[in-house]
Amino acid sequence: MPKPEYHINLTAAQGAKYAILPGDPARTEQIASYFDSAEEIAFNREFRTFRGTIDGENVLAVSTGIGGPSAAICMEELIHIGVDTFVRVGTCGGMQLNVLPGDLVIATGAIRMDGTSKEYMPLEFPAVADLEVTNALVKAGGKLGFPYHTGIVQAKDSFYGQHSPDTMGCADELKSKWSAWIKGGCLASEMESATMFVLASLRRARAGAIFHCVWNQEIAECGMPENRNTDTDCAVKTAVEAVRLLIKADKEK
Repeated sequence: MPKPEYHINLTAAQGAKYAILPGDPARTEQIASYFDSAEEIAFNREFRTFRGTIDGENVLAVSTGIGGPSAAICMEELIHIGVDTFVRVGTCGGMQLNVLPGDLVIATGAIRMDGTSKEYMPLEFPAVADLEVTNALVKAGGKLGFPYHTGIVQAKDSFYGQHSPDTMGCADELKSKWSAWIKGGCLASEMESATMFVLASLRRARAGAIFHCVWNQEIAECGMPENRNTDTDCAVKTAVEAVRLLIKADKEK
């Protein structure tokens, strides 16, 4: 009998071509509720997995936990069991003033402020989302009528390096770079996309990402009310619809 993957605890017999990857294990159940049929098949550490179908094609929803290291472990082991298309659905903080709580952000590329991607490719190599997956996310967002933005996001390793930079020994560097990213048009900050995009490029897989904007600290900095929105359902629906579009396009090839 095949030995399951060490961390995600899945075998090739439980695999699929497509996987939707949230960070939060609880969100896997939310995602799976939009599958045609679904059942929980594994839960080890931060990696919770539901398996179901979309238009007759097997699809996985697997949580990665927080940050690049666990996301990379999850992706590597999913690739081992046959997954070649990944859609990240997560949360972010807006950085441009027009990225409002409740908006969706579809990442076309990521600033590599993570540590994990550096062990896959040198920093000169860009973290770029797969065009087919990105186009499917854009098409799905438009079809569903949700407000969305497309562009570059920042992928970091330290949540509190962003939110409490003055407490860090490298405070000046953190604040200077944050300002530079905003000047360059970076839309939002999150914690996994750079790792995912670089890993997918190296492994010849497809990866894209969509994020629900929970808050925007730059709005608060301007003295405007910082309304928070934690309802991720629009991002989840868009990710599921994007996978549906990818399945249809792949079958037509």
